[in-house]
Amino acid sequence: MPRSVYQRLRHPRDPRLRGLIRLATRTAESSGRYRLTGLAGEAAFFTLTSLPPVLLSVVAALGYVAGWLGRDDTVPAVESALVEAAGAVLSPQAIDQLLRPVLHEVLGSGRVGIISIGFALALWSGSTALNVYIDTISVVYGLGGQRGVVRQRLMSVLVYVVGLLVALILLPLLAVGPSVIAGWVPQATGLVYGLYWPLIVLGSIASLSTLYMVSVPIRSPWHEHVPGAAVALLVWLAGSLGLRIYLDVSLENSPVYGALAAPMGVLLWLYVTAFAVLLGGAVNAELDTVQPSRAIAIARRAIREEGETA
Repeated sequence: MPRSVYQRLRHPRDPRLRGLIRLATRTAESSGRYRLTGLAGEAAFFTLTSLPPVLLSVVAALGYVAGWLGRDDTVPAVESALVEAAGAVLSPQAIDQLLRPVLHEVLGSGRVGIISIGFALALWSGSTALNVYIDTISVVYGLGGQRGVVRQRLMSVLVYVVGLLVALILLPLLAVGPSVIAGWVPQATGLVYGLYWPLIVLGSIASLSTLYMVSVPIRSPWHEHVPGAAVALLVWLAGSLGLRIYLDVSLENSPVYGALAAPMGVLLWLYVTAFAVLLGGAVNAELDTVQPSRAIAIARRAIREEGETA
């Protein structure tokens, strides 16, 4: 009986289910072949290294922004929030002797040098992480090496800068939640609550689809990248939930782990995010092999012919 059940699961009669199983199998094989798990770790590492300079640049710029806005209460509130958040990672002695003096100096009036250096470091490490995404997705499509090194690096920098600008606009709206936004437009409270999360989901899928589209060296219709974006979002949600459960259990059963929970949690969450994005690209690549775009099929054939003649 177990054998027959296994055979029915492996070779279902429903053609749609059979297609999904074949797609999942081929995506798993592709993930192992192109080492998506290892490349996700590389992308997560460079993303993590880009966070401190980004935050430092934002904090340094806050001194200027607060002065322009005439809000004297902004800087103390931000300083208190940063110190409180750092308490989960740093000891009280490190906070008093290192963090507080630095924050007080940087937030006091802003520092152009810190903003410039921090942004340059963030640009290098952040664009390196994006370069991993773009290069891996190109390789999974069978189109690796179609862009030159310089062109791909410049593209990674451009995509990273655009991503930062989009994040600066969208992340505050995501952080405040629908209740605050509804307070801005009290006459449309029901509409705000009804559309908030659907728009967040659609915006996430649209952003991922755009990333996949620009990552492939040969242009293809934007809508062809939506399935992988939807898969990436589902995998990310499931992975984030599983990671939260794992961290909660670890903190309850291991007091020693508590000091490392915050940095480890951030790194693991970035890894889950990177793996979900790369997996979505692999799904799109496998779907493209079934019904490839004309331009991509021509490019693949040219690469094969070039390899045969070499």
